[in-house]
Amino acid sequence: MAFFHLLRKQLTDILIVVIGVSLITFVISHLIPGDPARLIAGERASDEIVAGIRQQLGLDLPLYQQYFRYMGDLLQGDLGQSIRTHRPVLEDLQLFFPATLELALAALLLSILIGVPLGVLSAVYNNRWIDHISRTLAVAGISTPAFWLGLGLIVLFYGHLGWLPGGGRLDQGLTPPPTVTGFYLIDTLLAGDLTGFASAARHLLLPAVTLAFVNLGVITRQIRGAMLEQLGEDYIRTARAYGLSQTTVVLSHALPNALIPSITVIGLALGDLLYGAVLTETVFAWPGMGAYVVKSIQALDFPAVMGFAIVVSFIYVLLNRFIDLLYRLVDPRIGKVN
Repeated sequence: MAFFHLLRKQLTDILIVVIGVSLITFVISHLIPGDPARLIAGERASDEIVAGIRQQLGLDLPLYQQYFRYMGDLLQGDLGQSIRTHRPVLEDLQLFFPATLELALAALLLSILIGVPLGVLSAVYNNRWIDHISRTLAVAGISTPAFWLGLGLIVLFYGHLGWLPGGGRLDQGLTPPPTVTGFYLIDTLLAGDLTGFASAARHLLLPAVTLAFVNLGVITRQIRGAMLEQLGEDYIRTARAYGLSQTTVVLSHALPNALIPSITVIGLALGDLLYGAVLTETVFAWPGMGAYVVKSIQALDFPAVMGFAIVVSFIYVLLNRFIDLLYRLVDPRIGKVN
């Protein structure tokens, strides 16, 4: 009974979030000045042609009727049809989602591989030079705009040094691998294309570093705070009194316990990276959902913008609920259901 009660609560929360996001994005998108029908028809089109397009798209209906029609389709899994591409929005998002997810996962992996050791060292050597460097990097990561950092990296590593490509997913002239997962790093390996793999890795590096650096500060500060708390506990003093080495105390005792409260921050970072990929993909011409939604905003493509917001919000809520369940498994004392 407790499990079904929890499941029902989780599904209710997801439904509320989806309805809320759909309402907010619907209102904001329709407050943007401009007429999608006029953009489709062209500036020289007659008013009769524009009116016909508006009627075809349902834009002639009152806003509340447009919203109820949209919600009715949404509850059936239909995100509508893109005004710009003339394809179902869900089909477009499925096409561009693997590129965004590959970028977000690469950025998350980099931020964990760098942020966790940096947070541990910062806590172990508290108020020493490495701690000051760590905190400076954390503040810089949180406060640095992704687009500014991305442009700076392009200018340095592509413009001046010529070490890395400036955009895209593959070098010009290379054929994309057969789609299996949608991740070029994996699909090129499955196809045995080492040249394509090297090219995909080089193209992925700069946008992944840009996205990871923005999220690095959050993970570093979380790990540092949790480690400082654990290093001050009685069981750590007891372990040291038994003569255990500093490495054993830190890695085998303090770090596992410090990672428990950090699960939420690290897990939800993936949802933040999916949203954060919008600017990064635009700067690096990365063909993912972020670049897709930016072009859709410019074209006043309401269904595409709303579909993107709803899908990413839905993923974010699912991650939140999954982390909540994982948290309960890792530490059963937390969040018991009556």
